[in-house]
Amino acid sequence: MFGLYAPHATSYLATLMTVTTVAFALPIFLVPLTWARLMRWRIPEHTDLAVYFGRCLGAFILLVEWLMWRAVTDGHGIAWTFDALYFVFGSMFVVHVYGALRRIQPITETLEIGMWGMLLVLNTLFYPVARTAG
Repeated sequence: MFGLYAPHATSYLATLMTVTTVAFALPIFLVPLTWARLMRWRIPEHTDLAVYFGRCLGAFILLVEWLMWRAVTDGHGIAWTFDALYFVFGSMFVVHVYGALRRIQPITETLEIGMWGMLLVLNTLFYPVARTAG
């Protein structure tokens, strides 16, 4: 299973990068509270800290998008990018499972558990492994 779709690694990264930039990175970075409301979070009256954390998270996601962009456009660090994505997807999976078990997040966040699990599987299927002639 590991690297089964490796020849399509850059296409996968390009698609993933586009979707996550539009759906997560830019909205969280530019309008974190609007994004949070769309995701069904209840926002308290004092929101400065939430905006700060949202922008920090958005900046982190933009870094991941940049890594994917470099890997897609010039092949630079493609394996390293996939390795970084394993960490991102795995840690986000754990964060969302924890929130679900504690019942401290809206249903939209709990539903993301499936997305993070699927991204771990896709990352494995598209992992760029070198094929040896045999």
